[in-house]
Amino acid sequence: MITPNDTTIRVLLAEDQSMVREALAALLGLEPDIEVVVQVARGDEVLAAARAHAVDVALLDIEMPGCTGIEAAARLHAALPDVKLVVLTTFGRPGYLRSAMEAGADAFLVKDAPAAQLAEAVRTVLRGERVIDPALAAAALAEGANPLTDREREILREAADGRTNAELARALHLSQGTIRNYLSTAIQKLAVRNRAEAVRAAREKGWL
Repeated sequence: MITPNDTTIRVLLAEDQSMVREALAALLGLEPDIEVVVQVARGDEVLAAARAHAVDVALLDIEMPGCTGIEAAARLHAALPDVKLVVLTTFGRPGYLRSAMEAGADAFLVKDAPAAQLAEAVRTVLRGERVIDPALAAAALAEGANPLTDREREILREAADGRTNAELARALHLSQGTIRNYLSTAIQKLAVRNRAEAVRAAREKGWL
């Protein structure tokens, strides 16, 4: 971890697209006080990499294989609470911001923000302050809280690949009637006509 005698900020960069990851690492590497000490392409590699390289700040893309950046942030925050978390997103979905903050994120920015802004965010979170993209913050306030329960979200995620109620029931150890009830409630809450529209609407809002 960074000390008063060591002004270099050690950064972990988690991004599954290699060209984007390498570009971000190169841009941050131009900063005199920032060093990207480890890069990973999967969300489930974040915690081990952070431990192995004693990082100060983790930059986490949301969309990654293994687990999402938000899930990785939650695991990292629980295991290494001193590591500052900056969540990056391509899509400005209001629900992502709320989920990221609940997971312990210190900053939430769109991925195409200028490199100087990202570098300053790294410095700012290390000072104990939060950085949130103002447009995303305004959108999140306007959108309101996620109306879906954890179970409804779980069932919608599982239903996204077209599983039948019987398959969902087996996978989640619930009855088919219970599955139908959860799906019906989620559809009503999202004001859509069917499960496919419910999955799409929840994803667009960042609620899954």
